[in-house]
Amino acid sequence: MELRQLKYFVKAARTLNFSEAAKQSAITQSTLSQQIRQLEAEMDTQLFRRDSHRVQLTEEGEALLPYAIATLSSAETCMERLRDLRQLAAGTLNIGVTYSFSPILTETVIAFMKRYPKVKLNIYYKTMEELMDMLTTGEVDFVLAFRPSGQYDGLESHELFDNRLAVIVREGHLLSQKESIQLHELEKYDMALPSKGLQARNALDAILAGRHINYHVRIELNEVNILLKLIKNTDLVTILSEATIHDIPNVRAIPLDTEGETMAGCIHLLRGAYRKHSATEFMRMLCESDAVRFRRNSWVGN
Repeated sequence: MELRQLKYFVKAARTLNFSEAAKQSAITQSTLSQQIRQLEAEMDTQLFRRDSHRVQLTEEGEALLPYAIATLSSAETCMERLRDLRQLAAGTLNIGVTYSFSPILTETVIAFMKRYPKVKLNIYYKTMEELMDMLTTGEVDFVLAFRPSGQYDGLESHELFDNRLAVIVREGHLLSQKESIQLHELEKYDMALPSKGLQARNALDAILAGRHINYHVRIELNEVNILLKLIKNTDLVTILSEATIHDIPNVRAIPLDTEGETMAGCIHLLRGAYRKHSATEFMRMLCESDAVRFRRNSWVGN
């Protein structure tokens, strides 16, 4: 039994059309038919019922299909790991990122793409809950996000830097010269907040739980870039992590004078899973980036 025979079998089983299967496999129909006949002979069973009108899987063919798919997937995983060893000359790296982490990521993405132009990056911006599901199912290789309040079984988190929630306003806003702000001081301002489910909002809601504070929320958004554009061009006030405004001009972060405002920026990994060389290299570059070092040093300086 050869891998190419299984590939042709899976193509034919999915299309139930030998001509189309041969076309998708870039071979002639006679070659595909011959390879499947050889597979049937080796397994001593008929995998397809053929007549002049249609092609159908036999009971044995239906039983073989999921195993054939799994075998091909395992073979592809093996090849992917071998490609990783070739000095990152090929491969794909899938990264999950929460919206607030975007400014921290940009520097490393640019540097990584310049250094390893043949490694394809797929970057997914979603909520923490969605990304953790993707990590568990192997859709992403790691997740960049703040440490979640809840526990996720089978995952491990490595801290990059400490961070905190802050009041974000435009330069020149009435609040922009303050050294710190208490929660109740924001009641007299119009606010634009990140939507529920985003990490900064989850942290804020946890702080506000049980407190009698009434904010005048004019708008909620799940897109942090648009939220910051509103802040820069209006007198609206928002609350986000300090890291969110890294390298973003014309805005200022004022620390919240309250307990529970700290947020740890982390790399989240699936415990015990195979780690691609590209993932290890990307994480190394991220840890050494100016964006992360700045956040780490600014916290220590405070």
